[in-house]
Amino acid sequence: MQRLKLAFWPTVFAIPAIVIMLGLAVWQVQRMNWKTALIDRLHSRMAEPAIDAAAVAADPAAAEYRKVRLVGTFLHDKEIHLLARSLNRNVGVHIVTPLRLESGEIVLFNRGWVPEQRKDPARRPEGQVSGTVTVEGIVRLTEADIKGWFIPDNQPDRNVWLTVDVAAMRRAAGVPDAPGLKADRWWVAADAKPNPGGYPIGGQTRVNLPNDHLQYAITWLLLACTLVAVYVVYHWRRQHPAAPPPPERG
Repeated sequence: MQRLKLAFWPTVFAIPAIVIMLGLAVWQVQRMNWKTALIDRLHSRMAEPAIDAAAVAADPAAAEYRKVRLVGTFLHDKEIHLLARSLNRNVGVHIVTPLRLESGEIVLFNRGWVPEQRKDPARRPEGQVSGTVTVEGIVRLTEADIKGWFIPDNQPDRNVWLTVDVAAMRRAAGVPDAPGLKADRWWVAADAKPNPGGYPIGGQTRVNLPNDHLQYAITWLLLACTLVAVYVVYHWRRQHPAAPPPPERG
């Protein structure tokens, strides 16, 4: 059986490219396993029993995505609006309201979504509950250090917020610091318990981390196989050129 004679330059370019593509396929599989474990861990955290504010303050990062139970009074006159939030493809805002705890310290509580036309509190008076309330939600961390290229800056003077910068929100609302709770590092997103009048609609925390790594791995693997096939066919045709057609007989 005749062995293929490998051409130098095609081999120099093809072999490293194939190795890199196979390596990327393996890396995507590893990323898929890591992302799956992360999603499972977040879901398990959200299913654990609720903790209190002091437990969150002990280690906010460790408490992220844990349920927390708070007792306090909403400061509706200091309401903050998170813009460009959607629910079932309807554009609206999230209502973030400072909650004064029984200890006197204040944390930010995202009560949920309202449609754009109900952004004005006067259009949802039933939901502006007064007095002492007991609420539950999911602990989230500040997004002060998260800044995407295409995300506009917050405009505190206009109550326009695209990212949850907890410390800046507290300053804009005139909320005093709560160093004992480390309350400038975390906030709470309400659970799905209905509010009077139907708005705001809580339960907006979603663990929707994209996990498309399997299809990426398959893509890199197919590209590597395609390059192998092209490489083999090239050398085969190079060593076995097609026979010329027979001469025509006059």
